[in-house]
Amino acid sequence: MATYLDHAATTPVRDSVISLYAQKLQSIGNPSSVHGFGQKARQVVEQAREDIAQAINCDRNEVVFTSGGTESDNLAVKGIFASRNEGLPSADGVPPRSIVISSGAEHHAVIEPIEWLVAERGAEAVWIPLDSSGQPDLIWLEGFLAENAHRVALISLMWANNETGSVTDVAAVAALAAKFEVPVHSDAIAAVGHCKVDFAASGLAAMSLTGHKIGAPVGRGALIVGRKTKLQGQVQGGSHERGLRAGTMDPAGSAALAAAVTFAVAELDQNLDLWRGLQQRLIDGVKAIAPETVVVAQGGQHLYNITNFIFDGCSGDSMLFMLDSAGVAVSNGSACNAGVTSASHVLEALGFSTRAASSCVRVSFGYETTIADIDAFLDALPTAVQSAKTAGFTSV
Repeated sequence: MATYLDHAATTPVRDSVISLYAQKLQSIGNPSSVHGFGQKARQVVEQAREDIAQAINCDRNEVVFTSGGTESDNLAVKGIFASRNEGLPSADGVPPRSIVISSGAEHHAVIEPIEWLVAERGAEAVWIPLDSSGQPDLIWLEGFLAENAHRVALISLMWANNETGSVTDVAAVAALAAKFEVPVHSDAIAAVGHCKVDFAASGLAAMSLTGHKIGAPVGRGALIVGRKTKLQGQVQGGSHERGLRAGTMDPAGSAALAAAVTFAVAELDQNLDLWRGLQQRLIDGVKAIAPETVVVAQGGQHLYNITNFIFDGCSGDSMLFMLDSAGVAVSNGSACNAGVTSASHVLEALGFSTRAASSCVRVSFGYETTIADIDAFLDALPTAVQSAKTAGFTSV
């Protein structure tokens, strides 16, 4: 029987969410229409907005529905940057608030929009130093802001890292940035449903989330935009979502997302107890089999549902293949294009060598993960490690 331990990539849709989604798909009406059908559809969308707001403690009007985390991150980074420079004179194509501060360990959904701003809008990317646990250097950040705050458009730092499970104290980052009147966005896609998330208490200007990491279908997410946050929409074609995201509203998808968020938050304490025990069993088992293995980012705050291992002398891709052959699905931080392996940019940002960053395996849990799943991974691990060491590396 196959074992699925790649929930950080995507997690199965909950049965209750499938039922709700199927039911709502049968409804008729465009939520923007004024007739009865349209208004009934609009009620579904607005109830979903209210449910999400209650689950993560924000105002219902702060919930902007999107197609998922990538769109939410793009809207936040590009939209805040544009708004912060709107109406201000540029010098030789460089806007006055040209700096975007982020980290090299962010998801590509944040890194690539920043790189686009650098290439197309005259922005300057500044990457905050991280320690080996993935924690940002707030002393460095305070010093940088003290000298350059007038030139900073925004800061974007993820709440929890999707590869290592490292958790950032975003409230501390936001409080520091507030002293210099700099808005902070956080990619909370790996955090919602996996650690306590309170938007109002965080002090963030904006926060991204998505549904398919917590039991909703792929294709629905949200950007939480603080009421005081100025953000310029990036998709034109209508005044939907407070004018911040044009496009026909999706009642069924919104309801499914809200249900998944509600379930995930309601079950969080129970799941944390489960994942804490599973993670310890996993780490103890791996260390017993391969004592030289490094557990990444366990020194600071971390999620219990994501564990990243560096298997010394093993290609991460080889490990992935061998475990998959044994019926165990996990992932690693590398990407393979035309047979050329690329090291995890996240681990390299944490100071690991290219070789080490090419030797990682990520094991991630969901609400359905059991002890039997952990034991299946551990049963398959000795053969996978031995085979990967025998195969060696081809490009690093």
